[in-house]
Amino acid sequence: MSITRRSGVREVASEVAAALGRKGLRAVLSGGGCASIYTGGRYQSVDLDFIIQGPGTQGQLDEAMASIGFARRAMQYFHPLTRYYVEFPPGPLGIGVDYRIEPVEDAARGRPLLMLSPTDSCRDRLASFYHWNDRQGLDVAVRIAARHRVDIEKIRTWSEQERSLRRFEVFLEDLERFRRRMRRRRLSAPAGRAGSRRRGSR
Repeated sequence: MSITRRSGVREVASEVAAALGRKGLRAVLSGGGCASIYTGGRYQSVDLDFIIQGPGTQGQLDEAMASIGFARRAMQYFHPLTRYYVEFPPGPLGIGVDYRIEPVEDAARGRPLLMLSPTDSCRDRLASFYHWNDRQGLDVAVRIAARHRVDIEKIRTWSEQERSLRRFEVFLEDLERFRRRMRRRRLSAPAGRAGSRRRGSR
């Protein structure tokens, strides 16, 4: 697989991860890139943040990225055929005060990609709501939690550590409202469309 003008966020991220791996670099996708994948594209980010796990040099990064057509400008990497650009924020991998992050491996279409889990991606978006009142961060966290199984108790405990239990309750309220809205939409959908979805999900 190579990067084309039609490559989506998952394809570009997988190509980057594979190129880094060939240079012996282990990297975890975080930030908006994870949120884009977990929301099924409802949230769009063109900035792909990878955290390098372990030692690595700027030369290794440049060589790995050049091997798939990316060129570095300052500390960002750009490709002529895609709008997505890549950054490598300094580690360690952390979300707020929690640095015990265990990434998950997603292997869609046989292309492994280390990334934040749905729970951690949800927390990552909530952190911007907790500390910078980013309402979009709250909305994206709700969408992630609505689409995926997340560990609510882990999020609650972390929210307490972040001194943001009040905002955690706002998150729970918005999540329940969102789920109710989705249930109403499913119930009001025409029978043919609902049946098509059921057939397609098997």
